[in-house]
Amino acid sequence: MTLMLVGLPIILLLLFVYVFGGTLGAGLGGTSGGRAEYINYVVPGILLITVAAEAQGTAISVAMDMTEGIIARFRTMAISRSGVLTGHVVGSVAQTMLGPTGVVGVALLIGFRPTAGLIQWIAAIGVLAMITFALTWLWSRSAWYPRVSRPRATSPCP
Repeated sequence: MTLMLVGLPIILLLLFVYVFGGTLGAGLGGTSGGRAEYINYVVPGILLITVAAEAQGTAISVAMDMTEGIIARFRTMAISRSGVLTGHVVGSVAQTMLGPTGVVGVALLIGFRPTAGLIQWIAAIGVLAMITFALTWLWSRSAWYPRVSRPRATSPCP
């Protein structure tokens, strides 16, 4: 799971930059156009795709827990009902931060040159973590109801 969480966005990044980057980058304008301009344009989108895909995976995991009976076992114990969702969400947010780290690392290696300073990077990481947290809670909560969650958990992200 973690390998796909980090590997798939990197493959998407390489695909978009090296296969489509020359053509799509020419339409961005700028001084040089092409691949150099396009990589700065596509990296934020790949980061959001990474976050949304992990939120969807967490929702599927919660739906499977609901239908396979583990929640019925937890109900016999003295734990809060929201403890299962909280565990899924906190674990997912921590795991999801690995994906964007790998994407940014590979993007820097292939030519991503951001103009942000340290404070802007810290703010961007915070915003990405908040988006991750919100999307994961939203999708996990919709997966809490098994009859409704199957179509939602497997549908494309909003």
